[in-house]
Formats: sequence, structure tokens, C-alpha cells
Amino acid sequence: MPRANSGPRTKARRKKILKLAKGYQGARGKLFRTAKNQVFKSLAYAYRDRRNRKRVFRRLWISRINAAVRQHGIRYGEFMNLAATKGILLNRKILADIALQDNEAFSQIVSSVREQ
Repeated sequence: MPRANSGPRTKARRKKILKLAKGYQGARGKLFRTAKNQVFKSLAYAYRDRRNRKRVFRRLWISRINAAVRQHGIRYGEFMNLAATKGILLNRKILADIALQDNEAFSQIVSSVREQ
């Protein structure tokens, strides 16, 4: 019995892949074989970068806090250590946002951390 290669299931599978490849340039969005390779690669990149995004944002927050804290004459590591011992439970995202938006409030946080 000959192998079926143009049945409804095959067409549905190819249509699904080409739908995922919509918007890709050239053959990557039009031809099944190249589209399939690109879709698999794109899904792998998306999986990887969902995790990398968290790392990138954490680095951004740390650099913003470090820049703001150094204006007050203290290093980032010292500030975070003192904040933890003082019981200040603001995370890096919130601290970076305060440092960027409200300089006075951030300077109050730094002064409260520095008090012995």
C-alpha cells in the first residue's frame, strides 16, 4: 500500500507550522521545510530568552541602584547588606524604581540605612 503524503492530517500539520512562521522573511515564512526549521529554532530562542529576560532586568536594577547609592557615598553591596540587617524589605525592582522616579524618597531610604 502506498504511503500517503498529502492527506488532511499532513496538510493540517504543515498549515500549523506555516501559521507559526507568519511574518518571517523569504522562504522562512513560505516554504514548509525551511519554515519548520526556523519555527523550531524560534521556539527554542523564546524558551531561552524568557529566562534571560529575568537576568537582564535584575542586572539593570542593580546598576540603577548602584548609581543612585554612589551619589550618597556608599557602595551597592554595602547598601544592600545594611538594608537587609535593618529589615528594609524592598526588592531591587522597587528600589530601582524609587531611585529613578523619586530621588528624595531614595535619599531618605539611604539615610535610614546608614543610621547606626
